Amino acid sequence: MIDWLKTNAINIVVLSAVFFYGWFCIKSIRSDKKKGKLTCGGNCAYCSLAVCHKPKKTH
Repeated sequence: MIDWLKTNAINIVVLSAVFFYGWFCIKSIRSDKKKGKLTCGGNCAYCSLAVCHKPKKTH
């Protein structure tokens, strides 16, 4: 078991770093969404879809 850990130590470290980075990104996006922040940037002028944010009606 120790030999296997020694030979795969770099892989374990890299995979752990990727996992925690992904976890942090998902946690951050969910937190921002709960706070009401836009996760897309909110600049529809440069958005190719431009359907996510409807302009507010001013009457």
